[in-house]
Amino acid sequence: MEHLFNVNVNDMFEFKVDQEKIQNLDIQKTSSGHHHLLINNKSVTSEVVSSDFLNRVYTIKINSNTYQVKISSSLDVLIKDMGLSLSANQVINEVKAPMPGMILDIMIKEGQEIKEGDALLVLEAMKMENTILAPRDATIKAIQIQKNTTVGKNEVLIELE
Repeated sequence: MEHLFNVNVNDMFEFKVDQEKIQNLDIQKTSSGHHHLLINNKSVTSEVVSSDFLNRVYTIKINSNTYQVKISSSLDVLIKDMGLSLSANQVINEVKAPMPGMILDIMIKEGQEIKEGDALLVLEAMKMENTILAPRDATIKAIQIQKNTTVGKNEVLIELE
């Protein structure tokens, strides 16, 4: 099954991008929120200025231009067309493991205030390191896991207030 994403830029331009195209991007992370890309043999620098993870809206600076980018999957489009919304009434109070794996690093402490998109922990799964990000601005209520332990899919890792 092909995964298509609808990308809206500045409410002016619409693109359909498939997952294969995304995976084949020539992109390197240079620092937190900053990336270097090669597009059509041209060097491009980008910075994620702000992100609204739940609504999938991002402000991205490419070279010296700033763009508002909205990303939606085929499922998001279907849900919107049906007049429903997944994120409007949902507040995420738990961060769960998206897949089974091992906790390599925990970057936060209980009581710490975090911002949406902040790195919380690193989960190794299938020989890949996955950084788990904060889904919203919150305070860390409890950390349910420890470094170098294994976790199962959907296991609660962190509780948020």
